[in-house]
Amino acid sequence: MNPFAKTGASIRQRIDDAGWTFDLLVRAVAALPKLPRRLRFTLDVAYNAGVRTLPVTMIVAAFAGAILAMQTGIELRRFGDTAVLGSITALSMCREMGPFITGVILAATIGSAIAAELGTMKVSDEISALEVMSVDPVNYLVLPRVVALAVMCPMLTLFSNLVGIAGGSVIADQNLGVSQTLFWNSVQESLTSTGKLLPKELYVGLFKAFVFGIVIAVVSCGAGLRARGGALGVGLGVQAAVRNSVLLIIVLGFIITWFFYFLTT
Repeated sequence: MNPFAKTGASIRQRIDDAGWTFDLLVRAVAALPKLPRRLRFTLDVAYNAGVRTLPVTMIVAAFAGAILAMQTGIELRRFGDTAVLGSITALSMCREMGPFITGVILAATIGSAIAAELGTMKVSDEISALEVMSVDPVNYLVLPRVVALAVMCPMLTLFSNLVGIAGGSVIADQNLGVSQTLFWNSVQESLTSTGKLLPKELYVGLFKAFVFGIVIAVVSCGAGLRARGGALGVGLGVQAAVRNSVLLIIVLGFIITWFFYFLTT
């Protein structure tokens, strides 16, 4: 096969994978009325996605907030304007860093686990066995994971925001001469809602996290269900799940920010 044919075949395969994954999302949404029958399994997935990943998420968020406050504060101190450090840290964590950190950690931990689990079921013909028994794999396997991650990703993001801002406050107080009172007053002022249920930065970040949770679940399930070729195929499916999830998190994060802050203003 010449290089042009290889390139065309690769592009065609990517488009086919994207279409198949989108169809999987549509089928999962269509199966939502059957969710109460999968409630226990959904809660199990939510526990794995939320509680078990909470410690590593909090550690990463704390250091991310500390690094953000440190790097920003160094530059602000040159201009004598460190009073706004709390506002910058809070807005950056709620709008971008919190959802991004949470999404990447879930993609690397839960997304890879989902792809490995479903990929193993696929190559060992367990998925085919479910279909023979007239059990829809989307309803039985995909739906609970999509709902669980769609719920838990925003909840983890809230914790990430709070811990990240707290980490920034410690650095501001210990290294930059910004008192805790001044820092948290600046945070409160920047996140005060003006006649709305939630401040814009917070609900945009939570919406991002909601989208990221769905994307991670659907992409990981799709990679697992399309695995083939034994253990090597499962490994490649896990690799594709994490890679594609992180890429979509970055791209969709940019698109959502552009929509809310440029298109709708």
